[in-house]
Amino acid sequence: MIVALMFASALALAPDCDLEAPHGGSSCTRALIDQLPINALQAVGTHNSYKLAIPPAEMALLRAMAPAQASGLDYAHPPLRDQLAAGARQLEIDVFNDPEPGRYARPLGLRMVPGTTPYDVALLSAPGLKVMHVQDIDYRSSCVLFTGCLAEVVTWSKANPDHVPLLILLNLKEGEALPVPGAVAPAAFDAAAMDAVDAEIRSVFGPEALITPDSVQGSHPSLKAAVAAGAWPSLAQGRGRVMFALDAPRHQVDLYRGERSSLEGRVMFVNIPETEDAAGYITLNDPLAQADRIAAAVAAGLMVRTRADADTVEARQNDGARRDAAFAAGAQYISTDYMVPDVRLSDYQVVLPGRGAARLNPLWAPVTSQPVD
Repeated sequence: MIVALMFASALALAPDCDLEAPHGGSSCTRALIDQLPINALQAVGTHNSYKLAIPPAEMALLRAMAPAQASGLDYAHPPLRDQLAAGARQLEIDVFNDPEPGRYARPLGLRMVPGTTPYDVALLSAPGLKVMHVQDIDYRSSCVLFTGCLAEVVTWSKANPDHVPLLILLNLKEGEALPVPGAVAPAAFDAAAMDAVDAEIRSVFGPEALITPDSVQGSHPSLKAAVAAGAWPSLAQGRGRVMFALDAPRHQVDLYRGERSSLEGRVMFVNIPETEDAAGYITLNDPLAQADRIAAAVAAGLMVRTRADADTVEARQNDGARRDAAFAAGAQYISTDYMVPDVRLSDYQVVLPGRGAARLNPLWAPVTSQPVD
């Protein structure tokens, strides 16, 4: 009966109903909308959501050394709370392990470029996980501490409890130092650091605010089985809540999972192939080449994130093909660097059709038009 009501709700809704702000008396009524599962939505979010612009003097040096890389890094976002207020329902945060605080407190860009824009590095010496894009050259963040970013989200969420579920993607940055004298190498994420990520999330978000793999899996034998069975919460149950996904290479995913059969006890969903037991979320970032795979993953019950643009290319060319493919492919969360156009480049912009904060996924209605027992 519950599933039948969900299907009936989807069929009764206008395609571009704003799932957060339904208008009474139309087909976009809250009673219909709230019966839908959360994977029936589609929303827009931002890529590297914390990122501030590289100051002009530092950018000029970077352009002289690596012009293509400089162009790809030439974008920025307002504070997280402003993005959320503007309709972003997915955020992406890059996290650096800092087991001995201060590793990142003397960025090369700040040291090498006389007269560059000042940057308060005090928090880079504080305990806790840090947030930035590329250590030493693209290190400026609107929220330096991971817990600071999360606190900004939870404050906005509590003030706006009717929002559809927010998806927060995490990239865990590690690897080698830049090939420049004096550069610092990111600290690796070991098992203790993986636990620290979960601990910092739980220090800010209470259990009632989170949608976790355990809460979706329930009594099903695996997370994959649960999402295939339609176990995602309804929009009524998901409003005002947040879910986290680890968008990471396989070695990090395996370290985060440990010996778990799915993701028991963990906060985050993980980017993992659709065939595996822990599958509930997947990143498929090329909606042009991966449209069929995105549609299949959505049909299998997974949450999917894709990208409407990358490396400033689409904005420089004012090319909406990838954006339009992302909407049509049916991914629930579509990431962009251009919720607002960068007028230096073009009028390229990514906004949800209908301009609401979330709409009915365009793949959902055709699926639900099939007979339901």
